Amino acid sequence: MALVLTGKNLNLFEDTKTYIEKKVAKFGRFLPDIIDIQVELSKEETKSSQDRFIAEITVQTKHKILRAEERSHDLRIAIDNAVNKLNSQIARLKGKRKNRRHAKESIRTEELPMLSDEMLEQLEEETQREIVRIKQFSVIPMDEEEALEQMQLLSHDFFVFYNANSGRINVLYKRADNNYGLLDPVVA
Repeated sequence: MALVLTGKNLNLFEDTKTYIEKKVAKFGRFLPDIIDIQVELSKEETKSSQDRFIAEITVQTKHKILRAEERSHDLRIAIDNAVNKLNSQIARLKGKRKNRRHAKESIRTEELPMLSDEMLEQLEEETQREIVRIKQFSVIPMDEEEALEQMQLLSHDFFVFYNANSGRINVLYKRADNNYGLLDPVVA
């Protein structure tokens, strides 16, 4: 398991690196097929100091990619919140795997991270959700700039389009920092 640690607009001291290594090492106990973990820590100059530090953690396994991003006034709080969010995702993932293999057996709690009551309620709500509408639409070949214009015209946070440059379906989305991201899936 490789750990890639990067910092933007801040210096990463040895104690911070050690703290992060200790926090993310626990993921390996629950996800043995981890390829790498990428941690990006950044500091933004904002008017309010509430959301100044940002912790983004991406865990790539052989079959899944888990990602969490948290903001806080303190770097360690942002890291802790991102780790907690990933713990919830891992618990959901492990629960789904167990339920698919053993539909009638319950999940053994000693294999999963400890969850708070709030997290359990959140998981319960998520398991009750279902697909209530399927929408089909035609896609017109266009480049990224045209897709961005179309997304802005529709006032959507994301836009699915056929990328004329790559010849694949792509998703353009608006990020929390008001920039844009492009999802370009490749069959593994």
